[in-house]
Amino acid sequence: MSGEEEENAAELKIGDDFLKAKCLMNCEVALILEHKYEQLQQMSDDPMNQVSQVFEKSLQYVKRFSRYKNPDAVRQVREYP
Repeated sequence: MSGEEEENAAELKIGDDFLKAKCLMNCEVALILEHKYEQLQQMSDDPMNQVSQVFEKSLQYVKRFSRYKNPDAVRQVREYP
């Protein structure tokens, strides 16, 4: 893809940054969101740091559809050729 060509996600024209990008699995997203959730719970005294409904639903979704629950299992799956 040339640098002059305009990016357009609707037409699946993406930039060079995305050509070698890997997608996260649901279990990886769950680990990230769980960590963020714990951080937000620790700072729950501040009303600005409350967990949004969208965040909670997203966390529930990825947990429900995550095949692997153990971080070591996730790492092994990702490393598998």
